[in-house]
Amino acid sequence: MEVGAECGGVQKNRKTCASSCSSLKMFLVALSFAYFAKALSGSYMKSTITQLERRFDIPSYLVGIIDGSFEMGNLLVIAFVSYFGAKLHRPKIIAVGCVLMSVGTFIIALPHFITGRYEFESSARWDVNATLNLSPCPSGSTDVSQYSKLSEVPATGCEGDSNLSMWIYVLLGNVLRGIGETPVQPLGISYIDDFASEENAALYVGCVQTISVVGPVFGYLLGSLCAKIYVDIGFVKLESITITPADSRWVGAWWLGYLIAGIITLLSAVPFWFLPRSLHISGSKHTPEKPEQTSFIKDSVPMKHKYPAEEHMSFIEMAKDFFPTVRALLGHPVYLIYLCVTIIQLNSLIGMVTYKPKYIEQHFRQSASKANFLMGVINIPAVAIGIFSGGLLMKKMKLNIMGAAKFAFVTSLIGYILSLFFFAMSCENAKMAGVTLPYNSVKGISYEKQSVFNACNSNCFCSANNWDPVCGGNGIMYVSPCHAGCTSSTGSGTNTVFSNCSCVGVAGNFTASTGQCPDKDDCDRMFPYFLALSVITSFIISLGGTPGYMLLIRCIKPQLKSFALGFHALATHTLAGIPAPIYFGAIIDTTCLKWGQKRCGGIGACRIYNTTAYRIAYLGLTLSLRTISFLICIPGFILLSRQLQKEEQDALHGSLANGGTELEALRKEEFVVSNSERLQRSKDNGTGRETRL
Repeated sequence: MEVGAECGGVQKNRKTCASSCSSLKMFLVALSFAYFAKALSGSYMKSTITQLERRFDIPSYLVGIIDGSFEMGNLLVIAFVSYFGAKLHRPKIIAVGCVLMSVGTFIIALPHFITGRYEFESSARWDVNATLNLSPCPSGSTDVSQYSKLSEVPATGCEGDSNLSMWIYVLLGNVLRGIGETPVQPLGISYIDDFASEENAALYVGCVQTISVVGPVFGYLLGSLCAKIYVDIGFVKLESITITPADSRWVGAWWLGYLIAGIITLLSAVPFWFLPRSLHISGSKHTPEKPEQTSFIKDSVPMKHKYPAEEHMSFIEMAKDFFPTVRALLGHPVYLIYLCVTIIQLNSLIGMVTYKPKYIEQHFRQSASKANFLMGVINIPAVAIGIFSGGLLMKKMKLNIMGAAKFAFVTSLIGYILSLFFFAMSCENAKMAGVTLPYNSVKGISYEKQSVFNACNSNCFCSANNWDPVCGGNGIMYVSPCHAGCTSSTGSGTNTVFSNCSCVGVAGNFTASTGQCPDKDDCDRMFPYFLALSVITSFIISLGGTPGYMLLIRCIKPQLKSFALGFHALATHTLAGIPAPIYFGAIIDTTCLKWGQKRCGGIGACRIYNTTAYRIAYLGLTLSLRTISFLICIPGFILLSRQLQKEEQDALHGSLANGGTELEALRKEEFVVSNSERLQRSKDNGTGRETRL
């Protein structure tokens, strides 16, 4: 792709043209880097969903509010930025936005530095230097006071519990990040579309969108790396930690990735400060060499330099023109249908992507690090290739407006059909006594409400709120060593082994080890098929991304383009970006089987889910929304077809009218030429007679 080709054939003002082409190339690189930076920090936020749940001990719906706060920031300013920003210095406004994004990202990491150390939920804590470990199962004959810390919280413990409200800083930082991201998309895309030729505009947008999808690859890889590192690395002895990254209480170094993302975002702001307000590719300030009609709307003006007359408008004049512009935009039926379809589909997409790593963790029993790694190296690249391929196919096939709409619809429908097979890819939940199966059973998973207390642990003073899973020698997990009836332990940290466990009940092997049981053969067999189908569906659906986006650009008058992009972003952020993570999280919360408990009371983060209900709720909601969007597409195609027919008829009538005028002028010209020829012949004849005489 050569940006310099934009100047091909231009002879006048060659130096100005070369400078403008160089500036456009620089803008493409800068915008691509900005897209990369914002996509990296956004995907890293989604990769830390479970980490934030566990660190601040909050349910999924509350994490959904934190994730949706980014869209709230967009909502505050996007309409005004996209409208007024299109008439001002767009590159510098984008630069300011990148700086704000960087500051917001740093604020998200702030709670780690101003709050206390992470203390995960545990039935007891063993000192590495201790010579004697306390019994996990305190009996009635034992001095229970020494075990008070097993089930009771010290009075001073609740003072530190207020630190858990530090998640508010994460929310506020994400709001500021959303405000800063606002000008990047509408002003950046409209700038490219203004100063790039029509045949290359789709390819340029496809390239930028592709690079924006590369950002999540690094975002999820960064999330995978940080999830392996313990949250308080450098401040605690790792050998004293009794949990592993596969444990539902593990919290990685979530704050580290935000610091890295903030630095990258800050660097992305630098190039925009040196870019011009407008480019003059044709060598003329107001008249492009080849006016381009990229809209099917009648009487559309050339796309390039569509704001020259408005550059000197006062702020009051621009404000007066705001509401008439909104009415003109909302009065376009095709635009409204497109808006409704994308809002519903984005609800499905955002909800699915936000909780997909969590779904992989809970349903297929993978660690957060592995889930993020697979999202980064397998799923996201398929989306990037699909978006780029869609833009390339649109250029090669020379798709018109209707062709782009049909292409986007067909790819989405094929992906929808393939997604139905996800329902068949099930994985049984872990076998946990008193949670997914009764104590007296070793086979068959039951999701009926069970009791964590049984005759085998009746002699132990166990807290119902404890969550410190151990794996018995019989392959069944227990909520804690106390609930397994274990009376002694040896070792420390992750190497702790519990013995004399009355609930394990295996002759000659009454032991249990810390952590979850490794037996998940059924999940390991099904997981590769899930990944393969996920890659295929992601690629097919993303093929229609660029054609669908170009449909948005081309279906409106060019002078409304920037505002239409901004309003589209406003509507999708408000009605999809904000609510989708919240209600998806709330529905997922309803499938929880065992909630964690905060130190001072109240529900914390979920520890284990009903995987069957989780799968039906998560996949069912995703596909139901997409079904509704397909139904709305039907009137959209009808309106689009009628609009195109109307434009063709208007264009035909205009050609006939112009043809009549040209014919009349031609006749007048022929009449003048005819008279001139007759006069010339008369003169020639007269001259001839004089010569003969």
